Amino acid sequence: MPHQELVRDLLAQRRSGFSLPQGLYVDDAIFQAELDAVFATDWLFACNACEIKRPGDFHTLEIGGNSLIVLRDRDGQIRAFHNVCRHRGSRLCLTESGHVNRLVCPYHQWVYELDGRLINARQMPDDFDPAGYGLRPAHVEVICGMIFVSIAEEPPSLERYRAAVTPYIAPHMPDRTKVAFTSTIIEEANWKLVIENNRECYHCSGNHPELLVTLVEFALPDDPAASATFRGLMERSTARWDRLGLPHRPADGGVEFRCIRLPFNEGTTSFTLDGKPGCAKLLADFTEPELGSVRLFRVPNNWNHFLSDQIMHFRVLPLSAHRTAVSTTWLVHEDAVEGVDYDVGRLTAVWLTTNDQDRQLAENNHLGIRSSAYRPGPYAPSEFLLNNFSDWYVAKMEAYAGSPRPVLAAAE
Repeated sequence: MPHQELVRDLLAQRRSGFSLPQGLYVDDAIFQAELDAVFATDWLFACNACEIKRPGDFHTLEIGGNSLIVLRDRDGQIRAFHNVCRHRGSRLCLTESGHVNRLVCPYHQWVYELDGRLINARQMPDDFDPAGYGLRPAHVEVICGMIFVSIAEEPPSLERYRAAVTPYIAPHMPDRTKVAFTSTIIEEANWKLVIENNRECYHCSGNHPELLVTLVEFALPDDPAASATFRGLMERSTARWDRLGLPHRPADGGVEFRCIRLPFNEGTTSFTLDGKPGCAKLLADFTEPELGSVRLFRVPNNWNHFLSDQIMHFRVLPLSAHRTAVSTTWLVHEDAVEGVDYDVGRLTAVWLTTNDQDRQLAENNHLGIRSSAYRPGPYAPSEFLLNNFSDWYVAKMEAYAGSPRPVLAAAE
């Protein structure tokens, strides 16, 4: 494996409770190692099942040099294939999403059924056997409408994650939703900085006035630093959720995932500029708009909000050591009517603004880390989730490169 020695040297410099050494953020060789160590070994969020509702609907995503097609076959099953023709390797699907009757290679017109079988290879000799040239599959799992893919030979089990998060998100019935809007932005920053920015709200009060109309800054229901106002809000909210049978206590996800239901600020119910519902037709069969938000995160590339009126999926895909694609998808009830039940501009205003603010923060962070003056700095107590992410990341890189020298303690 290339770059192992560099990975080991940088991991040995890491101090627990501090940001990572410079090279782990900005070195091109480290980025190439991450594609193998992280993105080729784990599950990645691809899209929601409602984005490929009909047989023949497809969605593509790029994982380093690997492109995957996620589609629904004629039997309604969701499948994933490498976006590579078995003739001479051309890409099959050239757009991010679309609809096909069959997959046809644009180069030499080899034709594949939606289950991946090669069904026509023109001008090939009589002894050519198409059965040996079907599309290469990738692993796919669907959890409450969320589609995860993996290019690993043997990806880790998702069963603990599935069991833990399903009770929180199934009541929102993601399978009965449709896409209201999708946005993709390119951030000139390392993918880990994008994730780290999401994992803390230390920066929120100074940067996200629109978001803080509704979002509570505290990440734990029993945060010792929480105000009396927040504690009272939690008591009233949890009593309501208990009556409705909605789980809310933090799920035990270790360093792999986080799932919790938290309230919005008093008198607000959704991520809108006035705090009122963004969609008049609530999800599932909800009649109560004050359900707070199920905040769900899973390494390495996805976080989500499940509300009473909408669902938001955020997907991170690395493009280079210095560039990251961040996609956001807003879902509403499948029967909601645009212009009647919701206005797209109003529905998306808060997070379009917040995403752009976060883009600027991550880009400035990346520029600073590239400086010769950068040295890893200590996390604040409210940044405890950054420790979880760093520990997970380091374990992945260690597995790739072999154990480094002992990690320095924060006080050393």
